[in-house]
Amino acid sequence: MTSESDPRIVLRVVDVYPYRAEPSGPRFLLLRRAPGRVYEGSWRMVGGKIAAGETAWQAGLRELGEETGLRPRAYWAVPSVNAFYEWERDRVNLAPAFAAEVDGEPVLDGEHDACAWLTADEATARLAWPEQRSLLRMVADLLARGVPAECRILP
Repeated sequence: MTSESDPRIVLRVVDVYPYRAEPSGPRFLLLRRAPGRVYEGSWRMVGGKIAAGETAWQAGLRELGEETGLRPRAYWAVPSVNAFYEWERDRVNLAPAFAAEVDGEPVLDGEHDACAWLTADEATARLAWPEQRSLLRMVADLLARGVPAECRILP
């Protein structure tokens, strides 16, 4: 989807921050990009492109399933976006962010070769991009304070 007011501002990708609730606090799932893939060797959250006819929140659910095989117990919109600039295309991308409470262990697809369950501090130390670190911290803060009802998509 491209903004009607300026085609250099696009909504085309989503970020999803999977976590599991533990007595000591949430653990966040990060995935390491496989060799030969974009961002090879980097630790990332779940993410991907919005397909034609799909809403951003639907894309997040689909990407979570494709990349991890997990289904969320709870799924909510983070009240912020990941904003980044692509100099090659001279465009700004706005990536809606979502959080997903999950159970079980992921089954990785071919895009990733490793995964780790990490505390918020451990996870932010592995994420390369400042916006992603900020969004993960926001998810952790909202989990500690209580996720606002208006953010919840699935209970």
